[in-house]
Amino acid sequence: MSDPTIHNASPPGDAEFRDVAQAHAPFRAGRLVLWLIIALIVVNFGWIVANNENFGWPVVAQYFFDPTVISGLYVSLGLTVIAMVLGVILGLLIAIARLSSDRLASSAASLFIWFFRGTPLLVQLIFWYNMSTLFPQLSLSIPFGPTLASWDTNSVITPMTAAIIGLALNEAAYMAEIIRGGLLSVDRGQSETAEAFGMTRARALRRIIIPQAMRSIVPPTGNQLISMIKATSLVSVIAMADLLYSVQSIYNRTFEIIPMLLVAVLWYLLITSILNVGQSYIEAYYGRSDRRNGAAAKPIAAATEEASH
Repeated sequence: MSDPTIHNASPPGDAEFRDVAQAHAPFRAGRLVLWLIIALIVVNFGWIVANNENFGWPVVAQYFFDPTVISGLYVSLGLTVIAMVLGVILGLLIAIARLSSDRLASSAASLFIWFFRGTPLLVQLIFWYNMSTLFPQLSLSIPFGPTLASWDTNSVITPMTAAIIGLALNEAAYMAEIIRGGLLSVDRGQSETAEAFGMTRARALRRIIIPQAMRSIVPPTGNQLISMIKATSLVSVIAMADLLYSVQSIYNRTFEIIPMLLVAVLWYLLITSILNVGQSYIEAYYGRSDRRNGAAAKPIAAATEEASH
């Protein structure tokens, strides 16, 4: 009778075979201890902040939904939407001009980006707000000819228009570079193929290039949107009644500076958190083709591996 252990023994010279069906990652005690320490520090810090009377949490709760604060919040959100829409539209046009073979258009786009990215946004806002100092009158006229129409600058450049112009032009400079990078990420063969099928450059951009570039454009655009929400706080220096200006007007009366600043901070955090979630969904939407390609590649890889054995 043959010994059954002979059949179960591994062939001489072969590597030792192990059953990995029940394999699992080793327990890392050091990482668990580190997580516990970090959690303890966070909980302790939260407890200290929550029980510190100097933060004035009752005042924060009292003014969190105050009509003045909510009105300033609406102004900040409105400025963000208008400035982002104008910034994206202008940025797209500037990016296309930047990539143009026309030297004049490319140079003008580069000059625009250089100026508005190279100067602080706060300085730009103050500049637009004080435009009447340089030009008391805004005129529409024929060069070296008669004036067709004229307006008082202060009646045209109000705090609202100064804020919109300053935020939109600054955003357009950044969006132009983001969109240009997204367009350059698309393989040049795509546009050449579109031209071979008789498509115009504008139609190829609209139907082929821009949809593919969106995967590279959306993430930094989401970051710009979140930055824009926070950048609207700068318009408070030109007496624009945004969220920060609203809480400042309250603590100038009540002298509750820290609690009112916390009201603004909590609103900014709430809005940016919502935008982060929305950005994640949009990125997932534009990345669905990559996931489908990866899922389709798995059966092919498995079949190839099986065939090789």
